Amino acid sequence: MTELEKCMAGECYNCHDEIFLEFKARARALLKDYHSLAYEQKEEKTGILKQLFGNIGSNVSVGTPFICDYGRNVYIGNNVSINMNCTFVDCNEIRIGDCVMIASNVQIYTATHPVELKERLIEDWTRGCGKHFCQTYALPVTIGSGCWLGGGVIVLPGVTIGEGCVIGAGSVVTKDIPANSVAVGNPCRVIRKINGDEQDV
Repeated sequence: MTELEKCMAGECYNCHDEIFLEFKARARALLKDYHSLAYEQKEEKTGILKQLFGNIGSNVSVGTPFICDYGRNVYIGNNVSINMNCTFVDCNEIRIGDCVMIASNVQIYTATHPVELKERLIEDWTRGCGKHFCQTYALPVTIGSGCWLGGGVIVLPGVTIGEGCVIGAGSVVTKDIPANSVAVGNPCRVIRKINGDEQDV
């Protein structure tokens, strides 16, 4: 398998492989151009986002500043608002449905590392070897249609947030959230059901 194939399969991969350095360089160049545009230059902004993201629907706004790793792994539906100062670490796919609101300072992470030290560090690592000193892998994140993520929410790798959810400001989402839930806290927990879903919490 190539390093890219390993990455997308959720296996440990060399994040300093040339392909990822190319992805990062391209994303940073596009983001530099994006950040240089005025608020009202919406057509030009959309043109850059179409180049940056894997897919983007209609009526999508992304406030500045905005940071992403590769851009190419971000897939966004229609009618999506991403407010200022958001960070998407899209080493694996980040999929956002339709009619989603993402408030300021939201962070979505797909990249992570083994918890055990002996698994996290590369034993034979040496400076200049072309690899990172620790093991990295990445898991996809999905945000369902109709969701609202409050300010400062952090979404961790591998998480799926079901359709119609509201995630309270400052929450850290460590595991999947079922559809039509209000969920808050660190770690984020469901506190009630909404949108006519009468299922017990």
